[in-house]
Amino acid sequence: MYNNVRPQLGVPQFYSQPPTSSQPNVLGNAFNAAGSGLIRGGLGAYGEKIFGSSSEYVQSNISRYFSDPQYYFQVNDHYVKNKLKVVLFPFLHRGHWTRITEPVGGRLSYKPPIHDINAPDLYIPLMAFGTYVVLAGISLGLRGKFSPEALNWLFIKGLVGWFMQTALLKATLLSLGSGEAPLLDIIAYAGYTFAGISLAVVGKIISGYSYYVLMPWTCLCMGVFLVKTMKRVLFAEVRSYDSSKHHYLLLFIAFAQFPLFIWLGNITVNWFI
Repeated sequence: MYNNVRPQLGVPQFYSQPPTSSQPNVLGNAFNAAGSGLIRGGLGAYGEKIFGSSSEYVQSNISRYFSDPQYYFQVNDHYVKNKLKVVLFPFLHRGHWTRITEPVGGRLSYKPPIHDINAPDLYIPLMAFGTYVVLAGISLGLRGKFSPEALNWLFIKGLVGWFMQTALLKATLLSLGSGEAPLLDIIAYAGYTFAGISLAVVGKIISGYSYYVLMPWTCLCMGVFLVKTMKRVLFAEVRSYDSSKHHYLLLFIAFAQFPLFIWLGNITVNWFI
């Protein structure tokens, strides 16, 4: 006969479970820890090498093409006065046109504008550009054509003119295989254009006849200044020489100042003219 045993209610039942192995795999864990450590260390070193070299590459290219922006604002009153003389009256500049170098951190570096009259700066170009916009607004106001929209278009016209001058100088250097000059240097050289333009616009405000005298003079002076400067950049700083092309390109820079100055000096509501 079968002996049927049923669990009784209210009485706790106990069941036996098969024994399980609770001993950890010490040797496997050691290999896993060592392997993961080597992987993390290798990936970390490789990533540090990649990002470190990338950071150095970016910093070297920034310093190569853009330089330090603070460098271009190290000026004083004496520098501004003498620099304007060089830009507006380059024929009277009796000194050399080369920049002064000094050893910094084991390498040669150019002295800032406050110590070198031939160093480029961005203070004068920015102030001259602002002066040009203000004088253009005054000229429109005297003719009864002033409006905020017209002044805004003249501001854009000035920026386009600055860009065109910068592109002209940069293209000249690239065509001669000398594109290593810092971009801020080229922007600064192109910005000196507004010093001569502002002087011509002052002549237009005072007397129309003086404008027709000052405009050709400032064009000629700016052409001479840029030719002297580009020669220095090509021969002294970049050390590139191509006798078959450089004379023609420098001459083209000088002659290109006339249409650019006439366009920027024509203060009208329609900035395309």
